[in-house]
Amino acid sequence: MEPSFTSQVVAADFSFHRKPFEMTLPDGFDSYLMRLQTNGRCRAIIDGELVHIEPGDLLICRPGQPYELKIDDELNAHGELTIESGDYHIFIKGDWVDAWWNALKRPAKIRMPLEERYLNHFRSLVLEQRRITNPYPQIADYTVRILCLEVDRLLSEQPSTTPKTYLAYRMKNYIEENASSMFKLEDVAGHVGISVSRAVHLFKEAFGTTIMQYTMEVRLNMAKERIVFSPLSLEDVAETSGFANYTYFHRVFRSRFGVSPKQYRMASRTPT
Repeated sequence: MEPSFTSQVVAADFSFHRKPFEMTLPDGFDSYLMRLQTNGRCRAIIDGELVHIEPGDLLICRPGQPYELKIDDELNAHGELTIESGDYHIFIKGDWVDAWWNALKRPAKIRMPLEERYLNHFRSLVLEQRRITNPYPQIADYTVRILCLEVDRLLSEQPSTTPKTYLAYRMKNYIEENASSMFKLEDVAGHVGISVSRAVHLFKEAFGTTIMQYTMEVRLNMAKERIVFSPLSLEDVAETSGFANYTYFHRVFRSRFGVSPKQYRMASRTPT
C-alpha cells in the first residue's frame, strides 16, 4: 500500500520567457499555486486588478481562484523595450496545505527576498519533481511545509509591507546569512541597491540598532554556540564567526559576556 502524505507537489518548475506570453483561467487551478518572480517583470490579476509583478514578488493562489498572467514589453533600465520574465512555480495540494491556508488570511502577493534560504526550497522541489523514481516522497512533503511556514514567518516579521521595511529586512537577512565572513557597510547597502547612508538610516529606523551592532550580536551568538558545541579551537571559532583576529574577538566577547571565551568554554563543560 502506498504511503499517504498530507501535502503533495502536483507540479514544480522554472520558466523563463523572452517572448510574449498570456494565460487566462477564469476558474483557476485545481491546486494551490506559489509563483515566485525571479527575473524581469510581468502582470497578474490581484483582487480583480492587473498589477505589475516584480522580482521578489510571491503570488499565492488558492484552488478555483481566477488566474491571469501577462508577459509583454517592459522598459528596462536603459529605457529600451524588452521582454524578460523568470519564475519558479509550485503547484501543491493536500490536507496539510488546506489547513495551512485556512489558518491565516494572507495577501495574494508577498515580498520574498531572493536569497538562498528561500530559493533553495523552490529549487529542491523542482529537482524532486524531476526524479524519474522517488522512493522518498516525504522529502517534497516536508519541503512544502517548510516553504509554507517560511512564508508565514516572513509575514510575521514584516507587519508593514512598505518598500522601506522590505529593504530593511533584506539587509537583516543578508547579515544573518553572511555574518561568518567579513563584509562592509557598502556590501550590505549594495545587496539591496541603495547608498550606505540610506541603508544605515533604514536599518536603524526598522530595528532600533545599527547595522554593525546587529552584526556583532549575530557573530557573538554564533561564536557562543561554537564554543560550547564544536571542537574548534578558540582561534578557529573567532575566524569562522566573522572576527578579524582572536585578540579583537577576545576583547569584545569579554566585554559582552563578562568572561573570556576560554572561561565560557570551561564553564559550559563543567558538570553541574
